[in-house]
Amino acid sequence: MGDACPSEAHDVKVRSRPPPPQTLPTSPSRMLASLNQPPGAPVTRSAPSSLTLAGLNLIQQALSIYDDDLRLVLCNARFREMFGLPAHLTTPGATFEDTIRHQVERGEYGQLTDKEAAVRERVEQALTFQPHYIERRRSNGRTISVEGAPLPEGGWVTVYTDITDIKAQEHLLRARSEELHAELLTRAEELAAANRELQATNAALAEAKRELTEMEARTRLTTEMMPAHIAHLGPDRRYTYSNRRLNTIMPGRPSNIVGLHIADVLGAQAHQAVLPYLEAALQGRASTFSFTDESSSRRIRVALTPDRKDGTYILSMDVTEETQTRVALAQTRRRAIAAQVTSGMAHDFSNLLTIILGMQARLEKMDLPGEAAELVSATQGAARRGGDLLNRIADMTSGPEHDPVPTDLGAFLSDFTTLAQAAMPEGTRLHVRDDTGGARLMIDRGMLQDSLLNLVLNARDSCGPGGRIDLIARAVKETWLELAVQDTGPGFSEAALAKAFDPFFTTKGGEGSGLGLAMVYNATKLAGGQVRAGNLPGGGARVSLRLPWREAPRPVDPGLVLLVEDSVDLRRSIRDMLRDTGHSVIEATTAEEAATLAAAVPGICLILSDITLEGADTGLDLLDRLPQGAPPCYLMTSLRPDHPLHAAARARVPVLRKPFGAKALAAFLRGEEAA
Repeated sequence: MGDACPSEAHDVKVRSRPPPPQTLPTSPSRMLASLNQPPGAPVTRSAPSSLTLAGLNLIQQALSIYDDDLRLVLCNARFREMFGLPAHLTTPGATFEDTIRHQVERGEYGQLTDKEAAVRERVEQALTFQPHYIERRRSNGRTISVEGAPLPEGGWVTVYTDITDIKAQEHLLRARSEELHAELLTRAEELAAANRELQATNAALAEAKRELTEMEARTRLTTEMMPAHIAHLGPDRRYTYSNRRLNTIMPGRPSNIVGLHIADVLGAQAHQAVLPYLEAALQGRASTFSFTDESSSRRIRVALTPDRKDGTYILSMDVTEETQTRVALAQTRRRAIAAQVTSGMAHDFSNLLTIILGMQARLEKMDLPGEAAELVSATQGAARRGGDLLNRIADMTSGPEHDPVPTDLGAFLSDFTTLAQAAMPEGTRLHVRDDTGGARLMIDRGMLQDSLLNLVLNARDSCGPGGRIDLIARAVKETWLELAVQDTGPGFSEAALAKAFDPFFTTKGGEGSGLGLAMVYNATKLAGGQVRAGNLPGGGARVSLRLPWREAPRPVDPGLVLLVEDSVDLRRSIRDMLRDTGHSVIEATTAEEAATLAAAVPGICLILSDITLEGADTGLDLLDRLPQGAPPCYLMTSLRPDHPLHAAARARVPVLRKPFGAKALAAFLRGEEAA
């Protein structure tokens, strides 16, 4: 209310420290202390529980809480009754300024010549958030006391007490102390009884407040820990609640958005994407949809659930990696039938070869005669050739697969420049620029080199001698790696832009096969990426590849490794290999057992798991079960590269392909190979 500052009208009595009446055992200041939140707890506009409201409505004092934006957070029924306020001014979110204006216009502060100046004065006084206690006579003749105190995180709480009877008693004492002695005693007894009732009410209020605080703390902690943005939007399209996770889902947005309009928070493009679904939700129709946030290049999935009272609840999640993985899987399903022919045999045979290589590695360390050592070496060579044969069979039946390996992008571009410069005619300039800062990423080097070489050669043919070709690598919101090739040629025609990635389409006549850009498109989509073609404003063509930004894993130092493998013989062989590289090992056979050990055993530096495990769960299920902050998890498998589980695993973590020996395992853990 307008009593948030001691500079009131001449009939207001101001005290620096209000002396509570002797007959009241609980002063407003003590009530304020019980209502204050613990230090550091944020002032929110979350709806209070019915228990808290019931407790607040039992007291005979009016109470209001405003936040640091001068918006109402909470008030009891007595507040509305005492000042005769309409419903919209006692609803959470109502502004302090509107409430003051209503009171001024009703004459609460007497006849004022400049009402707007009076409103501004009281709003400016309220913004100082100073503790105060005042007593003033209202326009209806009643006298009230007002005690306010600031809250730790901004805003204030105010308690209003009708002290008309107490003032009357003081007047009687001064004017007729002797004559009204008997009446004074009666009044004191009545006040004592009222104070006892007030004390009981305050105790119930304190308990309700404690339960509310615990409930809100648990709810806030739960929502803050979820990897999603949870919010509530009112009918006016302003946020009334948010778990402050929006900027982790959609970078660049603010985290504290309560009270802001959704259009101002999301921006024009994202707001237009969600607007049709939002309109439907506000009319009572739930929906789930996805859209691409252009400012962050992330794919966002949104669920809107209408509120039974008003507004709608919003759940937003970043599904960029899921979408990228789904694109990669879509490219591999076309060869699924042929892959099934040899998958079972290859799986079992790869496991056998891994066991053989492990046993031969142990024999190699023994003191064997020369002929035996030669036999061990020959056996290892035969086993490795068997593994190579399995991989070649897989390649013949499945076609090329996305095979990301740890790659120093700067070194890769330097080698590519040397390769491409040899194909440039005299006078044609090739400029390569790396704006990623020397990133080390998981990239299929062979596919990327072939794709970029196709684009550079097309640009060479387009711009001719004396032209310029630029290859620029940059990070897009740490979601994509973009590699753009642009030239100074005539650019694409409309027909070329419409059919650029169609197989056999060419603008070179009989000199072109029409497969270059189609190959680039297929390889990029197989990696879960995007290809865009267009013309530069000043002339020339531009083709950009966007590949998922996957940072290469760091080398694993010797430490405790959790090995998850359901085959006893294979587990024993891999355990010996890990110990030979300086690691200590604990073992599990199922995803459930591994997740339990990962949470209970301290000091685990790496989890190495097979994709196919005992039971229904797979190594991918283990990845989903690991809590935040768990050690890195690498996978190994003898599944074919085009198997959906293998493809999904490669899109998420490094995968070691069976069969493998001790040297291959050590190189994999050093981050030198991931296939």
